[in-house]
Amino acid sequence: MSSAVKIASGQIIRELLKTSVVREAFRLFEAEAEAITAEQIQICSVPASPFAEEERARYLRDKFLEIGLTDVEIDAEGNCLGLLRGESLSPLLVVSAHLDTVFPPETDFRVHKKGDRFFGPGISDDGCGLIALLVLARVLVKEQLSSSILFVGTVGEEGEGNLRGVRYLFTHGSWAGRINSFLSFDGHGVDRITNQALGSRRYRVHVKGVGGHSWGDFGIPNPVHALGRAVSRLASYPLPKDVRTTFNVGKINGGTSINAIPSEASMDVDLRSSDDDELRRLDAYFRRAVTEALEQENDTRRPGDVPLEVTLQLVGERPGGLTSPASQLVELAQEATRAIGIEAQLDQSSTDSNLPMSLGIPAITLGAGGSAGSSHTLDEWFEPLHRDRGLKRGLLTILGMAGLADASK
Repeated sequence: MSSAVKIASGQIIRELLKTSVVREAFRLFEAEAEAITAEQIQICSVPASPFAEEERARYLRDKFLEIGLTDVEIDAEGNCLGLLRGESLSPLLVVSAHLDTVFPPETDFRVHKKGDRFFGPGISDDGCGLIALLVLARVLVKEQLSSSILFVGTVGEEGEGNLRGVRYLFTHGSWAGRINSFLSFDGHGVDRITNQALGSRRYRVHVKGVGGHSWGDFGIPNPVHALGRAVSRLASYPLPKDVRTTFNVGKINGGTSINAIPSEASMDVDLRSSDDDELRRLDAYFRRAVTEALEQENDTRRPGDVPLEVTLQLVGERPGGLTSPASQLVELAQEATRAIGIEAQLDQSSTDSNLPMSLGIPAITLGAGGSAGSSHTLDEWFEPLHRDRGLKRGLLTILGMAGLADASK
């Protein structure tokens, strides 16, 4: 990018740091640290299992109304939206975090503390993002901005949700076609800026047969054996050396007894690559591996045996994409990170930002501060030390995009 753009982005952040709006917000982030953590615990205690985010969406809706956002609604897909109207509705920036977790409905979502750490399912992913959304909305609603911000709690970011919330927002929601840029808060940390979308494809493979007795009916095609043959083929995929590419069989189901040939079995498979062409090659290889594995298992059947049947279902497809390092959004996020004393690293990941990036809309994902570990497990933890840095970086980036109507404040 040109040095002129770099200077412009740096100058924007330096000017913002001089304003009373930013100075007062920074003091609030530090002084209210315990209250912010307490509210994060409250958010995370509200269940939000996959495809069951309604209660948490209602919680967020009530908070948006309390804060004073307008046009507050829960849309047809389950996203919670609230508008901070600036002097103009365009350009429109979306600031988001995802409502859902990876944990099933029977999960105990209560949070407990051990030492300086808070433990609870989703306490970091995306409890960090959701509390950042609320804290920043409270600060910004007091100010007159040049352009508008749409705050959104999205559904379906995790797993089989397949980005259904953000997909609806950009393609069918009432704001579709009017969003100019997108910033999501997802998890902890302050050193990374996700400006490249990691593409992925997820499959459910279901194999069906007649089943039988492990001794008396031996020779009948076995659905689990067919899946095993497919997994073996996938594991031998020739991974490229220069492009990060991964595959994972995350779940296998089937069978009723150790001495019974299953009548059906299934597996869930995740395919990812940092390169779209390589992802297509891996995808084709996997589908061919399933077909060949089924054929090989069927070749073992006795005369008259019913062959296995397979269903290959695409349960998730996340598009790749890129927000150029030369974009104003990325540059502002980098300058805001430098302003809090950290040199940012651009990275690639799979987040809600995948969808707008694939549409050519500038988008990034940021961590919301603090430190965390054991994500997507029941031992997930979050430590709020230096959370204020994430909030400060987020505020500077957002204000850099939206602008203060009265920059002298």
